[in-house]
Amino acid sequence: MNYNEFLKTKQKQVIDSGFNIEESQLNPLLFNFQKFTVKRALKAGKYAIFADTGQGKTPMQLEIAKQVTIKTNKPVLILAPLAVTGQTIEQGKKFNIEVEKLKDNVFGQGIYITNYEQIDNIDENQFGCICLDESSILKNETGKYRNLLIEKFKYTPYKFCFSATPSPNDPMELGNHAEFLNVMSFNEMLAMYFVHDAGKTQKWRLKGHAIERFYEFVSTWSIMYSHPKDIGFDVKGYDLPELEIIEKQISTPIPQGQLFAGMAVNATDYNQSLRDTEIQRIQQTCEIVKSIGFIEPIIIWTKQNEEAANIYKHLTLLGHNCRNVQGSDSLEKKERDLLGFAHNEYQILITKQSIASQGLNYQNCAYQIFNSIDFSFEQSYQAIRRSWRFGQKRKVTCYMVTTDRMINVVKIQQDKNLSFKNMQMQMTKAVNKNINNQITNEMTTTEDIKTNDYWLMRGDCVQKSKEISDNAADLIIFSPPFSELYTYSAHVEDMGNSSNYNEFEQHFKFLIPELKRILKPGRIVAIHCMDLPIQKGKEGYIGLRDFSGMLIKWFQDLGFIYHARTTIWKDPVIEMQRTKALGLLHKQVKKDSSMSRVGIPDYILFFRNEGENQIPITNTNIPVDLWQKIASPVWYDIDYSRTLNYREGRASEDEKHICPLQLDTIERIILLYSNPGEVIFSPFGGIGSEGYQAIKMKRKSISIELKESYFTLNKKNHYAATELNKQLTLF
Repeated sequence: MNYNEFLKTKQKQVIDSGFNIEESQLNPLLFNFQKFTVKRALKAGKYAIFADTGQGKTPMQLEIAKQVTIKTNKPVLILAPLAVTGQTIEQGKKFNIEVEKLKDNVFGQGIYITNYEQIDNIDENQFGCICLDESSILKNETGKYRNLLIEKFKYTPYKFCFSATPSPNDPMELGNHAEFLNVMSFNEMLAMYFVHDAGKTQKWRLKGHAIERFYEFVSTWSIMYSHPKDIGFDVKGYDLPELEIIEKQISTPIPQGQLFAGMAVNATDYNQSLRDTEIQRIQQTCEIVKSIGFIEPIIIWTKQNEEAANIYKHLTLLGHNCRNVQGSDSLEKKERDLLGFAHNEYQILITKQSIASQGLNYQNCAYQIFNSIDFSFEQSYQAIRRSWRFGQKRKVTCYMVTTDRMINVVKIQQDKNLSFKNMQMQMTKAVNKNINNQITNEMTTTEDIKTNDYWLMRGDCVQKSKEISDNAADLIIFSPPFSELYTYSAHVEDMGNSSNYNEFEQHFKFLIPELKRILKPGRIVAIHCMDLPIQKGKEGYIGLRDFSGMLIKWFQDLGFIYHARTTIWKDPVIEMQRTKALGLLHKQVKKDSSMSRVGIPDYILFFRNEGENQIPITNTNIPVDLWQKIASPVWYDIDYSRTLNYREGRASEDEKHICPLQLDTIERIILLYSNPGEVIFSPFGGIGSEGYQAIKMKRKSISIELKESYFTLNKKNHYAATELNKQLTLF
């Protein structure tokens, strides 16, 4: 495989495993945008449909299931939340598609449905296709259902996911969908698009440069829209009715010992606040119901069983026809009562969001009361959308019963709503780029600058190195990208954008032969590196990756001689403050020091090219005391603050870890391993630290950098070094 072929493998193209179908073969009751979505899903074979509530996910799901069972002559299984199964069967009748509740020993053509609670009783080998209705059940990467679904249906030929609201503050949920659909593993997704925010949230978040690329990747195996016009269809009747949210805030007494009422900032405080205000909130809810009357259907959302039971008691005494649906109810009772509300069999449904907020269609209801709200935007959004959806003909009114101790809960909900809208915008943009074949992964522009003192190239170091002649460099110095940890640019040519260390090794090994060809015989390659922490959230354990050992092996395998190694001392206190690494915390020593460790130092690895050095490097000006410092296996005297200013080169999407190599380190290497007038080459030029120091020390520089903003600063620093030398020659 040549280099260009390798780069194409890094683009993570999703291979279609489905089949094409003519639009005329699809259900005529579907709208054009629904047919468009169904065709894309069937062609992919494994696909996710993130269509907002009321877009017709159930008819699309049923049509996909119908076409797959006809194509494969095998049964299709739909997994759904409990009460959704009954509504799906009813929807099937409207669209002339028969759906049956799952029974034993199914075979041949047919569509069967059951709820997620039955997953342990399912023989997955019977089915040629699995559809996950309300697939946000995949949200938690350590959750029971997520892991069981991925493992159980790993080899099912056709897979489809349907959800309205992937969690806005957890884009990893989209990655869980990718793993379920066999597109990319969870760990591979973390490496490609996420970084562990050790210093702030202790969570994984999207890399700055990866945000747009991540959503473009997601758009290759899914589609998202909140309205048909998002994907280019003008369909009448898809305008939401008016929504009015009325907050009823209850004042609470100031807690004993405090000057002000506290805010519910965590689950413990939140639940205590609910208990403290239960009577007042129930009174408020009953007052709201009284103002609505005895005719209009009402949904009352609660958080605790006791408050739900008390609301039911109060309202039935007032003469209202109510049902209280709780988790302890039998599956039959839950399904009967939840469907009964949709059929107007009673007036008021009292339940939890965790039971009835997903998948159910309650357009018959225009009034909702949240007797308590919590931190979950997804459940609250889904709950509101049971009534506020396309097809609702009336204004929807939602009452939020809160307390003055829940101000932060309301704020968090609002923030998550903004995040969700941003995610929808990013996905819609990416989906349309995908539809119009506008997604690209490779860089298309390069730049070269040549002077008497330096040669600067913007581009891919593997490709640009081929332009440098044999034996052109006397010394090579660089700090390589650290796969999975640091991200420098969004280009597929960036070695830091690797999904795992095997891919990083493949990429890096295209460069090593070029370095060997460019470097004169007997001369030195100096590589700055460190061993890399292994994250428990990613690989299941805490440890270190022997990155220095990997580099030694790769260079030896390709003909270099391992010459030496020096350790650069780093302050473990600063490392602890920056990374919050468990092994460096003093409290861990007191708790269980089996997990404590020393700090991670930097290393300089020295490799010698084969052959004899033809031009001796004479260092008659190095005094004994300096030589003793250089010869030490540990360099204690490197000033970590002495670096070139890199902040101008940072783009808004850059990660915080970006840091140039210290000038002290570069100066020492250049002094020991090159003569004045010789050429110093850096294939990962960054902001130009190696070249800057080389020119200051009367050497010449060749520098390659991929990222545009870094290259701009690289140019400035090379120019500054030459100007500085000119000034020094005047005196």
